[in-house]
Amino acid sequence: MKQGRIIKLVGGHYTVQDEAKQTYDLKPLGVFRHRNISPKVGDIVDFDENNIVEVHERVNELYRPMIANVDQVLIVTSAKRPNFSFLLLDKFLAMIEAFNIAPVIIVSKIDLMDTKERMDLEQKLDYYKQYFQVIFYSSKTLEGIPEILVATTDKVNVLAGQTGAGKSSLLNAIQPDLDLETDEISNALGRGKHTTRHVEIFEFGHGYIADTPGFSKLEFIDFQADQLRFYYPDFFAKSSSCKFYECTHTHEPGCEIKRLVSTGEIPEFRYDNYVSMYHEILQIKPKYRRDDK
Repeated sequence: MKQGRIIKLVGGHYTVQDEAKQTYDLKPLGVFRHRNISPKVGDIVDFDENNIVEVHERVNELYRPMIANVDQVLIVTSAKRPNFSFLLLDKFLAMIEAFNIAPVIIVSKIDLMDTKERMDLEQKLDYYKQYFQVIFYSSKTLEGIPEILVATTDKVNVLAGQTGAGKSSLLNAIQPDLDLETDEISNALGRGKHTTRHVEIFEFGHGYIADTPGFSKLEFIDFQADQLRFYYPDFFAKSSSCKFYECTHTHEPGCEIKRLVSTGEIPEFRYDNYVSMYHEILQIKPKYRRDDK
């Protein structure tokens, strides 16, 4: 019996890679259907010569793409063109935290900023550095590449970020043989219109990468507004001092988070983004997802 990770799924056929990076084309045992288990790319599995015989418990899982055991999400957000948005960043962070995945903030296109603009942005992001890894990156000067290589080593990474943020240039910088154009990233990572059911993990530096179409729409499907507070690690860490145990940090008296905002210990813009997301989630009608089996 051997152990490995599923790195590719096409038409019911699974490619499993062992620790020696040997690959095997396998099928899951029929018993999985009776146990209502559908192996996913990213699953750690036991296998013999022909079959996947056991799926290990997952740390986390995504539905778009169908992938499990993701170590971290690389949030690529541009400094300029398009301009940096803390609201967009906070949305990505909350969604990723909800899936129990570690986020890494990568600020791209820093070569487009002048000295003052960069100092102002770095000063605002100093607060985030208490809770998240922040890397400043330029595809022109290659600043940040060593840090990204270290951060992604031996990890299964997924990409997120707005259109035009520089995701393809980041992949090219780490993996030059991809030679991607801006609009080619989805096809290169298995998201072409004819390959929507093709999920694959690719080697990336000294780790692995997969695309994340599920994060591109930034929809708070399946979210509950009163749960948002758990996806702000800085709020959660300080909420024990709130007057009410289930304080949502929006309207309750004696809220420690609102007090820290008033004293400047929590940036007002981050709190405003939280309130904006809270009310956005309240307005969403429940959607019932049919998971692929």
